Amino acid sequence: MPSDATHLPATLPTPDTGSAGPVRVVLVDDHAMMREGIRTILQASGAIDVVGTAANGQEALAVVREQAPDVVCMDVEMPVLDGLEATRRLVADPGVTSRVLVLTTFEREDYLITALEAGASGFLLKNSRPEQLVDAIVAVAAGEALLAPELTMAVIKRAVRAGGTAATTGAAAMTVGAGAPTAGADTGGLGTPAGAGGVVVPLTDRELEVLELLALGLSNEEIAARLFVGRATVKTHVSNVLAKLGLRDRVQAVAYAYRSGLVPLT
Repeated sequence: MPSDATHLPATLPTPDTGSAGPVRVVLVDDHAMMREGIRTILQASGAIDVVGTAANGQEALAVVREQAPDVVCMDVEMPVLDGLEATRRLVADPGVTSRVLVLTTFEREDYLITALEAGASGFLLKNSRPEQLVDAIVAVAAGEALLAPELTMAVIKRAVRAGGTAATTGAAAMTVGAGAPTAGADTGGLGTPAGAGGVVVPLTDRELEVLELLALGLSNEEIAARLFVGRATVKTHVSNVLAKLGLRDRVQAVAYAYRSGLVPLT
């Protein structure tokens, strides 16, 4: 972590994990000092329990299968087996239910795209603030998809401009679901994109508002503050949007918002 991440407050704010106990995490990084620094940050939060560590992707496969953590914090560039391939193998393993949050110092769009293709649930830069890392892990454990805002919008907009489908850039995780239209599809004239068969998807005004704010890069907490509602209410709206549009996660929802014209490309 960068220097500002090493100066921890006496206590970090403890997020609501939504479960009875702390989030169980395995840390994977080939630098011992980085592993220990991140471990210190996470343990200090009170919301996370680091149950194992690994120095490369190959070790990670064994540790994750043994410990069955909620979340794996995975570095990218490591010897023996890199983090992206390790992520791909973990996600493909039917015996593994852990979700993967990729952590890297490299602000590279291709890493983000490959991580999404591999099935990662989150992608965060190591220069993030300690509380951002803690919040990201808790969010991923709760089933949310969380990506570094520094890269997310650039990748999604590039995918949209490239032809309307994320497949043109290889970002399979951004491909919209079965109920979503292709690029240029009719929006039904109501500002609500049309679903399969040209039927207007019945998003409520509030759900449309939430989708627009998602596309602008706001987190659930920020959306809640903007709309003066609780975070749980926002999560419900997001879940409804995903279900109605046939989308997998908020990343696909953002791509959908741009592709459908709900939010203009700038």
